[in-house]
Amino acid sequence: MQKTAKQFDEVIKVCRDLFSKKLQDYGASFRVLRTPSLTDQILIKVKSLRTFQITNTSKVGESAEENFIAIVNYSIIGLIQLEKGFADDFKQDQNEMLELYDKFANEGKELMMKKNHDYGEAWRDMRISSITDLIYQKVLRTKQIEDNSGATLVSEGVDANYFDMLNYAVFCLIKFSEKK
Repeated sequence: MQKTAKQFDEVIKVCRDLFSKKLQDYGASFRVLRTPSLTDQILIKVKSLRTFQITNTSKVGESAEENFIAIVNYSIIGLIQLEKGFADDFKQDQNEMLELYDKFANEGKELMMKKNHDYGEAWRDMRISSITDLIYQKVLRTKQIEDNSGATLVSEGVDANYFDMLNYAVFCLIKFSEKK
């Protein structure tokens, strides 16, 4: 599992680097988004992935890796928004946003390590298309929870689903890196 921890860190480094660059380009513009909007952003990316996996064609030229990186980043942004709430502007401290990014990436890693222990790294035997379908299912579950104003009877909340989407996307990015 040490190999997986190192691979997780390598993937997050790539995702964080893109997040940081976009933070410099756009500021913390994501701060104006409510969490259902972020869930819909992940929906767009996962539908693009599923279309590509079915047709083997991307007319806009986004790679599967780019879409999985976006899912990682949108999931972390969703967690930031759940903690801070949305803002009416995006004049946020960039260092604070990077600290929050790191906080949720680390929490995601801790959760992944616990689940990897219990599930024996089952994801390593799964197809990327199956993991993509699980992300899609998590998006739809999250949308349902959001439509129910966050109320659940027996299920985990929106935050748990964002963490799962984050980790599933990391798994796919690890699988891509192992093929290179």
